[in-house]
Amino acid sequence: MATAVDDHGEGGGLVFHPMDQFIIEPVFGDGAVGMFTFTNIALWMLLAVACVVGLMVLGTSKRATVPSRTQSVAELAYGFIYKMVEDVTGKDAVKYFPYIFTLFIFIVFSNFLALIPTSFSPTSHIAVTAVLGFGVFIAVTVLGFVKNGASFLGLFWVSSAPLALRPILAVIELISYFVRPVSHSIRLAGNIMAGHAVLKVFAGFAAITVVAPLSVLGITAIYALEVLVGFIQAYVFTILTCVYLKDALHPSH
Repeated sequence: MATAVDDHGEGGGLVFHPMDQFIIEPVFGDGAVGMFTFTNIALWMLLAVACVVGLMVLGTSKRATVPSRTQSVAELAYGFIYKMVEDVTGKDAVKYFPYIFTLFIFIVFSNFLALIPTSFSPTSHIAVTAVLGFGVFIAVTVLGFVKNGASFLGLFWVSSAPLALRPILAVIELISYFVRPVSHSIRLAGNIMAGHAVLKVFAGFAAITVVAPLSVLGITAIYALEVLVGFIQAYVFTILTCVYLKDALHPSH
């Protein structure tokens, strides 16, 4: 969450720029952003990865019967996602747990780090969430054909429906299937971007003495909500991945 910067326009009113916090800029220098430029979005993704390593590797390196706080958090996250994968997808999908857990923990840390003042939110950019969403889409589609062959196409054929409606439903199912990666990625990016934009608008109002107390209360409430949203969006992304994986492993309606 970038800090709020408000300017006084020519008419004397406040001018907010809530979307400036999402601008991708080079970390070193002020030149144009190229293919190999080290940018703020790359920096904060690396920091998210470092936090994941710190929690899951360093935090559990000295495992004890009576766990430390860091070990407790790591074990809680591990058990939470493991149970979700097992409940939603089935025991035969547990082998894919490392990939699903990696998605969850990376998104969680990206969302939480973005709430630090002057930070940057990688998951507010569709370029990042699209890679995650299309990665899941391609992986489950390939897995579906590898595991089931041509019978994977049974996912689009609703055998329980009347015969006359099955071709129409097959077209609808096919369209909805290819829309999955788009909705999967836009949902995450849109929610994170909207929350941070609202935070910056409220922070801008804090410069007005009359409404400053109300603005601070609003910022506090929205910040608490964004902490919850950051976790929920990671959870939604992960549970949808489990649902898609279940369709790949068991495609028949």
